[in-house]
Amino acid sequence: MNSIVVFCGSSEGDDAKYMDDAFQLGRILAERHITLVYGGARIGVMGAVAKGALTYKGKVIGVIPEFLMKKEVYHPNLTQLIITKDMHERKMRMHELSSGILMLPGGYGTLEEFFEMLTWAQLGLHNYPIGVLNTNGFYDTLLQMLEHMVHQGFVKPFNYEMVLVDDNIDNLLHKMKNYSPKPVPKWITKEQT
Repeated sequence: MNSIVVFCGSSEGDDAKYMDDAFQLGRILAERHITLVYGGARIGVMGAVAKGALTYKGKVIGVIPEFLMKKEVYHPNLTQLIITKDMHERKMRMHELSSGILMLPGGYGTLEEFFEMLTWAQLGLHNYPIGVLNTNGFYDTLLQMLEHMVHQGFVKPFNYEMVLVDDNIDNLLHKMKNYSPKPVPKWITKEQT
């Protein structure tokens, strides 16, 4: 895993630990020579993870759509800034540049990006490790919802197990590094084609 795309909020949240963990994640990625790929903003949790990586001389690639460039929320001091025409192209570029996926606290956009990448893994479009940094239990209720979806027959247990969760950065990165993807089940047999 030489690069990780980090999905997280453009807001700071109400708990200082969100920003602290983001900065520490950036630092750890830099120290391990893992490239940070993220949404390109200088604000919120996004800005904190970039600041952590840049402070410790890490490589940081921001991917931001044109309309957000116009709002001037982009980080001006990244290793590389890629400007896309829209949000869809942004996710595609982030995916292409990464070999792991990690979600920190965030809002609707964070969840949307994370779940699209998780869906792609479920469909066999990639086999990257997918991590959730559950700072101060931020994602506890979301994880309960995912378990409920398993119990109600909407998510297969092996798809639920693709999501690696920890509240400790080192432990989570260890899980991601040692992740072995399971084979994607064949939904359509040769007889059905």
